[in-house]
Amino acid sequence: MTKLIAIDLDGTLLSSKNEISIENIQAIKEAQNAGIEIVIATGRAHFDVQAIFKDTDIKTWIIAANGATIYDPEGNLYHHQPIDPTTAYKVLHSLEQDGFYYEVFSSSCIYTPNNGRKLLQIEIDRIQSANPDVSIDSLEEALSKQFSQTGFTFIDSYKDIKEAGTPVYNILAFSFFEERLKAGWSKYGQIEGLTIVSSANHNFELEHQHASKGIALELLSKKLGIALEHTAAIGDSMNDLSMLSRAGIGIAMGNAKNSIKEAADLVTVTNDENGVAHFIQSVLSKV
Repeated sequence: MTKLIAIDLDGTLLSSKNEISIENIQAIKEAQNAGIEIVIATGRAHFDVQAIFKDTDIKTWIIAANGATIYDPEGNLYHHQPIDPTTAYKVLHSLEQDGFYYEVFSSSCIYTPNNGRKLLQIEIDRIQSANPDVSIDSLEEALSKQFSQTGFTFIDSYKDIKEAGTPVYNILAFSFFEERLKAGWSKYGQIEGLTIVSSANHNFELEHQHASKGIALELLSKKLGIALEHTAAIGDSMNDLSMLSRAGIGIAMGNAKNSIKEAADLVTVTNDENGVAHFIQSVLSKV
């Protein structure tokens, strides 16, 4: 019997319009009323998750920053695994030298360079200039989604983060240039003490090697006294693999990448078809 359901946000609980449907909200409430623990497990920061849920009357445990933090339903930090500061600053210095747009998830804000959005607009302009007939609507949409997060703090350089001394939980690098992403994945994926994942087509993300959604799910399950065999996890991207593989049941969204579907125990319908609600209702029908 499923006693805990861990749910990814982007591409999973959130629709392609970046919204939580009424059907998904209702299904979560019904699951909670039936005694099933609902956990949001995302690459986003916890305060961003709280902003998304503020008008829903739903409170859950939150696995945020790809598992680097765990917050209880009241917003208290239960567990965290920051990146070693020296390693984080070296990575950020290098990302700046490589001309990457980046975001740094800390305890109370998302740091990003003042010139970051300009860098991405330059990339779009270059793509459009090289391919005048190509539609950039999808690129503009990706930008809009990236910038819709709550809690941005703009900085001159990574040195401002170093001076603040705040923990670094997640470093996200974003580019529309595939070759730049491939080079970044190769370069930064080799750094000792870090793991690299991707949560969308245009990014890669770095965390502490002991931070992942799967590790966090295991820690939280133990805290709540729920065996992993009684858990389920739903997701659509590469950063969800660790929790889909650890959970009792791993569910891929209908819009998930094929590699995620192949790794999952079952596949539900898409995020625009309320795939989360679809799965929750199947669980509730067996209660």
